[in-house]
Amino acid sequence: MEKGAARRPAKTRCEGRWEREARAAGYSCIAGVDEAGRGSLFGPVFAAAVVLSPERPIRGLHDSKILEAERREVLAQRIRERAITWAVAAADVFEIDRYNILQASLLAMKRAIAGLSPPCDYLLLDAVRIPDLEVPQQPLIHGDGRCQCIAAASILAKTERDSCLRRWHKVFPEYGLAHHKGYATEEHQAALDKYGPTMLHRFSFEPVRLATQFPLWTGYDQREGLPTSSSETGDERESTAGAAAGA
Repeated sequence: MEKGAARRPAKTRCEGRWEREARAAGYSCIAGVDEAGRGSLFGPVFAAAVVLSPERPIRGLHDSKILEAERREVLAQRIRERAITWAVAAADVFEIDRYNILQASLLAMKRAIAGLSPPCDYLLLDAVRIPDLEVPQQPLIHGDGRCQCIAAASILAKTERDSCLRRWHKVFPEYGLAHHKGYATEEHQAALDKYGPTMLHRFSFEPVRLATQFPLWTGYDQREGLPTSSSETGDERESTAGAAAGA
């Protein structure tokens, strides 16, 4: 588990009870949905949607954050092989900084759901409800550790995002992205302090804002965490613009 990632109890039982209840209620294509990378300081937030087959069960499904990396990869392959349908999507860092991390996570989830074929008719989600969807939804607290199809989605989202961060590590090796996957570890913070953030760091996150050598570039007030356009007075904006023009 990467330092900085959320920790969950490992002793919860992950089962298919909610999928069975939905099928008994008349739904036929029940999708689990979850995200990965919401707390990271770097790169996209990923989401996955998975419709498991009751005829092709997968043993060992659980919250991706408590599984060893090798076990996650094995399960991810089995999910892709045995699921009725699955899809992975993302919202990039620019969307995260524009909308906020919650809204970007919901956007990634919507994109994953839209990628399912056949489309789902019922959603099981990890503690969130997605607005503006006509599909019935059931949020479950700690759903990725309790519900098998949500766990499957968490595994696909996590493994796809980890793969993405390993590729970005080759571009920015000095940040150690392959090790901590962008989370706020001591290694990552030291690299931010030494090199400053890249254009793919999340400037809407305070540790990134505080590490930049050019705070006016971030568009956020260092103290308030608000866009400068809403936190400055008109006189201050004119002063800032005049200083920039004279630079």
